[in-house]
Amino acid sequence: MITAQHKIGSGFDARSTAAEVLTGIDLTGRLAVVTGGYSGLGLETTRALANAGAHVVVPARRPADAESALAGISGTEVGELDLADLTSVETFARRFLSTGRPVDLLIAGAGIMAAPERRVGRGWESHFAICHLGHHALTGRLWPALTASGGARVVTVASSGHHSSPMRWDDVHFERGYDRWLAYGQAKTANVLFAVHLDKLGAEHGIRAFSLHPGAILTPLQRHLRQEEMVERGWIDEHGHQADPDFKSPEQGAATQVWAATSPSLDGMGGLYCEDCDVAEIAHEEGEWVGVRPYAIDAGEAERLWRLSTDLTGVSPC
Repeated sequence: MITAQHKIGSGFDARSTAAEVLTGIDLTGRLAVVTGGYSGLGLETTRALANAGAHVVVPARRPADAESALAGISGTEVGELDLADLTSVETFARRFLSTGRPVDLLIAGAGIMAAPERRVGRGWESHFAICHLGHHALTGRLWPALTASGGARVVTVASSGHHSSPMRWDDVHFERGYDRWLAYGQAKTANVLFAVHLDKLGAEHGIRAFSLHPGAILTPLQRHLRQEEMVERGWIDEHGHQADPDFKSPEQGAATQVWAATSPSLDGMGGLYCEDCDVAEIAHEEGEWVGVRPYAIDAGEAERLWRLSTDLTGVSPC
């Protein structure tokens, strides 16, 4: 049963850290797969889960970089995966499934933001392909391991960026003019819609799904932005130092995805968009960039995206 989209009073907030939301939670014997788990928020997510006892598998496009970043964090392993390449997704999943291990937590955290126009896969717009389609295919390929868990959670790292664009059904791949921020916004809306429909289909198999906005944090995700642009937005000062007091630290930014993946408060729930370590409210007014826009949790939109993603990738979770 999908619960109403409203705060539940988790006891945590925007300044809670990943370690804090895991206080008292023992993940010994649990296996997590964390895409993007060797950089930025993903690295802090991996660290927190591993410190709580989980074994964390980190798929990486650059395995050597991942091995270096994860050195010193026990209970982790690296596998090669390029989300823009469906053959790579299939190969990673086949190798993992051959080990016979269940997946208890799948955190889809890898992505790009405001990148220059680029086509990947079968001519797909890169934000939509990497942030969404690759994770759709990965979830489908790992489905036997997720169902074997008996109580898996799938968490997609979306963003308040979804406020900037619903699904552009008439031009999903920006073939009639490219806008990097709208491309990012659509991809983040797709992340939210994916969790909505995955939860609907997965609940009977014990799989629940959530999406979230981690908050504003300075990480390598901003690599495609010029320093002048970030200064203009008030994110940093002219010396490159953080200027916005509302920005979170990486440890705080990782907290909501860790909370969504592990919190007992969410048992029996699913299909929800979270922020600041709680379920978010529905945003009925434009311009506030807080909460979740109705179009991003619309069941009809979610099912339509699911059909499109299945057609494009040839893979259907469930």
